[in-house]
Amino acid sequence: MVKFFGGPLAGASMGLPFGFIMALTVAGMMTTVFIISGVGRVWVRHRQQQRRLRRVPIFSSRSRNIIKVFRRFGMGGIAFLTPILLSPIGGTVIATLLGVPRPRIMLHMLWSAVFWGGVLTFVSIRFGHMFHH
Repeated sequence: MVKFFGGPLAGASMGLPFGFIMALTVAGMMTTVFIISGVGRVWVRHRQQQRRLRRVPIFSSRSRNIIKVFRRFGMGGIAFLTPILLSPIGGTVIATLLGVPRPRIMLHMLWSAVFWGGVLTFVSIRFGHMFHH
């Protein structure tokens, strides 16, 4: 999440062009999503087994809220919130835990990365000058 905000700010401060900053931001998020969604299924099984052995409750107030968002808005809601609230790792893990197929995770995270990457890059370039001393 920090890189998703910090990348456009750093790129804008170096004077890089909009398209380059955005492409790097999207590529960074999608690399994370690709890796986490690939190993995610194995990790999910491992965590479920650990949880059963320790007899830890499955649902917390946070997990209930995530499930409410998923039921109401689907994978699109999780993808929309991923860059700004959940982080690319967190959003991908949540989608994997909820049993969303990998191609669907990749598609939704891609449009989310393009949308938020564009917004944050635009804001960084347009208003970045306000943060210089």
